[in-house]
Amino acid sequence: MKKLTYIFFASVFMLVAIGCGAYSFTGGNTGNAKTIQVNFFPNQAALVEPSLSQRFTQDLQDLFTRQTNLTLVRAGGDLRFEGEITGYRISPISATSNQTAAQNRLTISVNVRFTNALEEKDDFEKQFSFYYDYGASQQLAGSVLEAAYDEILPRITQDIFNASVAKW
Repeated sequence: MKKLTYIFFASVFMLVAIGCGAYSFTGGNTGNAKTIQVNFFPNQAALVEPSLSQRFTQDLQDLFTRQTNLTLVRAGGDLRFEGEITGYRISPISATSNQTAAQNRLTISVNVRFTNALEEKDDFEKQFSFYYDYGASQQLAGSVLEAAYDEILPRITQDIFNASVAKW
């Protein structure tokens, strides 16, 4: 009886171990890919914020190196991301009784071309965007700009991650 119990628990353990091996807790499935290439995303928006291109590119690289086991390479990556920042728009979203803006919205849009060298059917070109609302009396600089980036960029990069390797 003791031997049957041991065999039962060993079998259950093996099934659980095998099942967990096929699942990634980050939700990403990189398949057989070993490397990732994230090219610089130039800012081609009508309104250009100088630090945005570098910050976005770095945030996208960081997300993939943190949430996957892929190695970041400069060229020849199994998974490749390239594109451009296409929109950096500030628009009023609510007005006061004096017909002035009470709140503004910063919207950032990015065009992304994803190439999977191992699975061509996964390739895509998509537009991703998100926004940040701030008071009209505030200047979009310093801590307000950092807060906007801290809200917008993680959302866009996570959406790109989901579309490319999580297939959401």
